[in-house]
Amino acid sequence: MNRNNSFFNAPVAAITIFILATLAGCASYNAQNKESLLIAAGFRTRTPATAKQQAMFNRMVPYQVERRVRNGKVLYTYADKDKNVVYIGGENEYQKYKQLAVQQSIAQDQLAAAQINEEASMYDSEWGPYWGPWNTWW
Repeated sequence: MNRNNSFFNAPVAAITIFILATLAGCASYNAQNKESLLIAAGFRTRTPATAKQQAMFNRMVPYQVERRVRNGKVLYTYADKDKNVVYIGGENEYQKYKQLAVQQSIAQDQLAAAQINEEASMYDSEWGPYWGPWNTWW
């Protein structure tokens, strides 16, 4: 009963690598998606130019929209640490961003529902999803 361990570990390793790559891709997609929504909502991009701005940028929470009050004015900021860019918008831009995010979420939900309905319709036929000579029940 001597098993070749490398044979049994190869599928596990392949599945693990696939899952990790998929999750990394999702995180990258979410950040890019959020940045696209921010730009569409009218947020402006700024690159830290001075040492003081760079220090402020380094203290910001990455990849999250933060509310700040500066000189009595409400600003919303989003720091992209990879690109060394800050997205800055006011109240109007933030409301537009939230509206676009909700619209995108609704569109994604509608797409998922349509895909589920399409898959379910395959099982509604008289013959079921499996028909032909390869069907094992007849």
